[in-house]
Amino acid sequence: MATSRLRQLGEYLRPYWKQVLWGMGALLLVNGLGVYIPLLIRDSIDDLRQAFSFDQVLRYVVVIFVLAAFMWAIRMISRLLIFGVGRQVEVTLKQRIFDHLLTLEPSYFSINTSGDLINRATSDVDNIRRLVGFAVLSLINTIFAYLLTLPAMLAIHVPLSLMAVSVYPLMLLTVQVFSRKLQDQQLEVQEQLSSVSELIQEDMSGIALIKIYAQETNERRAFDHKNRQLLKANLKLAQTRNFLFPLIEGISFLSLLALLYFGTEAINQGTISIGDFIALIILVERLVFPTALLGFTITAYQRGEVSIDRVEAIFQAYPKIKDATNTISIDPQKIKGQLVARNLNYTYPGSTKPALKEVNFTINPGETIAIIGSIGSGKSTLANTLPRLLDIAPGQLFLDDYDVTELKLADLRGAIAYVPQDSFLFSTTIENNIRYGDPLKERFEVEYAAKQSQIYEEILNFPQQYDTLVGERGITLSGGQRQRTALARALLMDAPVLILDDALSSVDNKTATNILENLSSQRKKTVIFITHHLSAAAQADRIFVMNKGQIIQMGTHQTLLQQPGFYQSLWKQG
Repeated sequence: MATSRLRQLGEYLRPYWKQVLWGMGALLLVNGLGVYIPLLIRDSIDDLRQAFSFDQVLRYVVVIFVLAAFMWAIRMISRLLIFGVGRQVEVTLKQRIFDHLLTLEPSYFSINTSGDLINRATSDVDNIRRLVGFAVLSLINTIFAYLLTLPAMLAIHVPLSLMAVSVYPLMLLTVQVFSRKLQDQQLEVQEQLSSVSELIQEDMSGIALIKIYAQETNERRAFDHKNRQLLKANLKLAQTRNFLFPLIEGISFLSLLALLYFGTEAINQGTISIGDFIALIILVERLVFPTALLGFTITAYQRGEVSIDRVEAIFQAYPKIKDATNTISIDPQKIKGQLVARNLNYTYPGSTKPALKEVNFTINPGETIAIIGSIGSGKSTLANTLPRLLDIAPGQLFLDDYDVTELKLADLRGAIAYVPQDSFLFSTTIENNIRYGDPLKERFEVEYAAKQSQIYEEILNFPQQYDTLVGERGITLSGGQRQRTALARALLMDAPVLILDDALSSVDNKTATNILENLSSQRKKTVIFITHHLSAAAQADRIFVMNKGQIIQMGTHQTLLQQPGFYQSLWKQG
């Protein structure tokens, strides 16, 4: 698992390897200067002990100041380069996540909540950014610090140098002991954060329902519980970190204490000079900060590890509905609109009961078909199979003699305008919502679609007319207005096949009937509409009656009225 994470980390960094190399080169130069300056200080002390001169002191001060300033500038460049890589990885990952989510079918989002996905695309990606920025910078800096500093220390005095670094294995062992605990606690924090995000997202979307049922107190209590769980997880992580990091730093300072104790004795014995001793102290001090920072680096790495797993879990979800290898490309405008089902079956994943069972029909081009049935009879499932929103088997559903599973998805969906039950609107203007399928459509085309969907007059009464903002999910519009706006969006595409999945349920019978009459009179589109309005269904060329995933009756309004069965009894009740 750890190897796969490191490999994935390498994949993140690969596009920016040049920038990483330049940053590493800058860090190497910084650490080289960091070793050279103490040696220069050593030489200055030893020289001044033999012949003190203010001019000589000034010369050494100027040289050391210039080198220190140059080292500071190079360090800033290295940080900008490597932190810049972290930011670029962050932007790229967010784009990849968004692009990948767009390829997945709606069923994926019914299993994975939007709050959790948002948290992965923000908080987890931010942790990965810290990993490839801060953690990589710190790790490279630590490696260079040890590789350059240790040889310089050993060249000055081997026994003292080995004594100074002898406590570091104990520090690394301490980090290793705590690493698993840190990882588990970080995972708990991420999961609790996702839980809080999900609740906020749900409550913001359902705020009207919360107020209708006066559930503010219960929602406040639920949020308080989740928020306290997050606090508890964060405190546990903080306690571990607050115990570990001072412990690491304390262990690292043992080396300095040992050096001070045994170094003074070495000076008395004449085995090292005062300049060597000062240089050795400075060089050991150079290792204290990278070593103490190693604990923070480990934390960033632990967070990054957990976040890599959570982000990669999104990429490992492959779309079940995608273009086949032998995809057929068609011009949607040349589709006539014939639909044929041959023993169409579909069972939802995890269920043993078929949602569609042996469904057979032929719908002719330009025909208007009404589908009615009780709740759960399979109407929406059938509607979702036509544009392949559900993963159906080949050889069951055909559009103009083309197997829909062999058609290019973009072409298939370009030939089918679909208005689902949930008339989703974006938080933008009415005009932008109507021309969402083709943002380049002109205003007069938008107005024509609005007239067809019977929303034109109402739009003119809005304060800003077509520039009126509809709010999140179209909250400022009534249910009927949202449905007719969504219908106008579908009609603007002028697709040869139009599917209305109970898309007129919030519209009165008269308006719904007028809309369907207008659509039928055009004789351009194949229209399939699912409805509970029997008066509207009666205007259709034919009516399909569904029950338990099967079409149990099929015919015109007059024909079905003569047949004893579901439709006749339903009409009499109405």
